[in-house]
This record gives sequence, structure tokens and C-alpha cells, in this order.
Amino acid sequence: MSTLPAWVLAPISFALFALNLAFWGSIVLVFSLLRLLPITGWQRFCSRAVHGCYHQWIGINAFFIKLVNNLDWQEQLPAEGLSREQWYLMIANHQSWLDVVLLMQFTHGRMPLPKFFLKEELRWVPFIGMGAWALDMPFMKRYSQAYLAKHPELKGQDIESTKRSCEKFRHQPTTIINFVEGTRCSKTKQRLKKSPFEHLLPPKAGGIAFTLASMGEQFDAILDVTLIYPDNPKHIVLAMLSGKLKRVVLQVERLPVTEAMIGDYFGDDSFRQQFQQWLNERWQRKDQLITDFHRSGQRLTSLAESRASSA
Repeated sequence: MSTLPAWVLAPISFALFALNLAFWGSIVLVFSLLRLLPITGWQRFCSRAVHGCYHQWIGINAFFIKLVNNLDWQEQLPAEGLSREQWYLMIANHQSWLDVVLLMQFTHGRMPLPKFFLKEELRWVPFIGMGAWALDMPFMKRYSQAYLAKHPELKGQDIESTKRSCEKFRHQPTTIINFVEGTRCSKTKQRLKKSPFEHLLPPKAGGIAFTLASMGEQFDAILDVTLIYPDNPKHIVLAMLSGKLKRVVLQVERLPVTEAMIGDYFGDDSFRQQFQQWLNERWQRKDQLITDFHRSGQRLTSLAESRASSA
């Protein structure tokens, strides 16, 4: 299909993805409503059905991307490998809405189904809240410093509330994805945020610190993912829909979860500074990795070479 003119292929591609979402989304909505019946065995069945739909939706999206594009997918995985029986926290740079779909595709069949932390307010949004609840997406309830100053008795309750939301993951391997830049990177946003990085936005440490405080002891590893679109730096989604997406480069580094990473980010100044320094160093390495990729004739730098160049 990639040989079709872009003006023909783009609407066809969009229709395929929209139909895939509408089909599986409708089934998820039905099972979400049926799951409200207070029968434990029935709720488990509905949960399995919903996750099965989620799995199929991801797989069909991956098929459509390959159908529409003559895509060269390049990846470098950690030597330790990946497992569907482990718990992961995945952090990644963020360039496009397509990142979400491609990271789902990357996890498909080799890791637990990915989840995203959602704001507590989304729980009450029609359809979105119901679907997220059915898919066991964890909801994050966070109080501001100003609110805690007025209600000091609530200090720590946001972490405990999120931990309760994550209780179901204790016996169910899970991948949590966090885009720590908080938004998609662009040259305009880099200027507005005065980013010190050539290819990235400054990372926001609060979300990942909150995740580790809530679930840190459950994670087997942190996966630091670097995504590069060498031939399509702009309008990546449109390029994919038009059959013009040529290459996706993905590098994954596995990091241990240590006790030093788990603490009270919002209440402990010393821990906050330490955690911000760790994450900024990770982002400096990531920025250097992308720079090395482009300078080396767009060759995927090995993790060993990346460590040596940043030392």
C-alpha cells in the first residue's frame, strides 16, 4: 500500500486505525459495563476479556503500520533480555503521538501489557474513565503543596491512595510507561522551556518519583527507552498515515531500581535534589546518544560506546 499516492493513502490509513479503535473500544465499553455486576468470578472474566481486546487492538495497529509503510525497525535491547513475567517502569523521550502506539507495539508479546498513570479526575470522564478502569489503569491522586499547607493531615495520603490503586498489580506483571518530558518535544517548546538539550525537553521528575514511591518495590527494572525517527523528524503521524515512515530506531537500557530512588519527592528537599540530578544525568546521556547517532552516519551506538563517550 505504500506505493499509493499520499493523498489517497492517508485517509484510508486513518479510517483503518479509527475502525480498529471503534471496534475494540465498543467491546471494551460493553465488558466495562458488565464488569459492574458484583460477582467476583464474572468480574475476573470481564477483566480478561477487556485485556484480550487491548492486546488485539495493539497487534492490529502494528499490522496496519507495517501494511501502510515500508518500515525499517531498528532496535537494541538490553543483554539481560525482557520477560512477560516481570514488572517494568518504562521512561522514554516524547516526539509524537505515534510514540504511544509504537511503544505498545514494542511491548506486544515480549513484555506485560503497558499501562499509563492517569489523573484521578479522568476517572469521572464518560467512556474514558470507564475504559481506563476496565483496563486497570492506575489513577494518580496528587495534592499540591498549597493544598497540603491548608490540610497537613492529608500529607502522604496521595501516595497511599495511589498504592491502593496499584494493589492489583502485585500479582499481575505490568509495564508502566511514563513520558517524563510531559509533552511532545519540538524546537518551539525547546526555546520556550530554554532546554539545555539539543534533542530533548527538560525531564520532569515529579511523575516518575511519584510512581516509584507508589510501586517501586514491585518493579524489577527501569527501562530507559530512546526513540528516534531519522528520516521523519517532523509530522511523524502524517508520515505514517501517508506511507512515508521509513525508519524507527529504538534503544532500550535496563536500569536497576535501588532504594535511593524511592523517597518523598514532594516533602524531602534533599531527596528531590538527588532524584532530579539522577534524571537529568539520564537525559544528558540520552541527548548524547541521539547526537552520536546522527554524527556516526545514523548508526545505532551500542550501550557500551554510549557509556564510554559520556564518561
